[in-house]
Amino acid sequence: MKIVRIYMDNSLNNYCHLIICEETNEAVVLDPLDANKCLTEAERQSCKITKIVNTHEHFDHIDGNPDVVEATGAVICAHKNATDSIPNVGVALEAGDVVEVGTTVRLRVLYTPGHTLAHLCLVSEIGEPALFCGDTLFNASAGNCKFGGDVNLMYQTFVDQLALLPDDTQIYPGHDYMVNNLNFSLSREPGNAVAKQQLDESSQQSPDTRTVTTLGIEKQINPFFRLDNPEIVRLLKEEFEEQQADPQSVFVSLRRLRDNW
Repeated sequence: MKIVRIYMDNSLNNYCHLIICEETNEAVVLDPLDANKCLTEAERQSCKITKIVNTHEHFDHIDGNPDVVEATGAVICAHKNATDSIPNVGVALEAGDVVEVGTTVRLRVLYTPGHTLAHLCLVSEIGEPALFCGDTLFNASAGNCKFGGDVNLMYQTFVDQLALLPDDTQIYPGHDYMVNNLNFSLSREPGNAVAKQQLDESSQQSPDTRTVTTLGIEKQINPFFRLDNPEIVRLLKEEFEEQQADPQSVFVSLRRLRDNW
């Protein structure tokens, strides 16, 4: 399995991903926005896109679907809750389903509500562990829940699913927000030396060369995985008079602050 990250170079800093079987040269394209960029990269990689997977229904994750389908005949796959909001879904997915192309790409579906109620993530089952997480998990942050989402469901997604994946799982989010997210992380946990080092490194990178983190790294730099950290809890209590120290309350408050960061 070969993973090719494609930066869309737009105002929202989107990433799309080609996930390629190197034995058959078939590929999944994940969240196509700029179809021309995706098709050009597929041609450069000498692969044929046979499936599209949309992690969720927002425009910046589906707008390239029609042109990719027209050029390749690819089948659109999305969570069953998105079939009314994403046109022409050919395969309605749910938790536990598997998306396969060729012989080396096998992606297990996680139902990960929070950002929207139709959000899915994909976990590789062949090769190095990888999580394709759309707008659920970002480098050093969690997705917002302002546009059809639910922050309490996002909390459950983090603690009941994402946090349980192996620490060496590589993280492929749907946007490059890493520098801004690390600045937010350090505003909540100023003493986090790992986050400071990661910010120094990330500030020297472009979106095309951005570090691919692992879940183990995220647990060190991402406040949404660090809900019992004393510094994070203390600063929240200073900010919100009614703040509780339980993990879910901490998660909700962090997301409220990040919404306005």
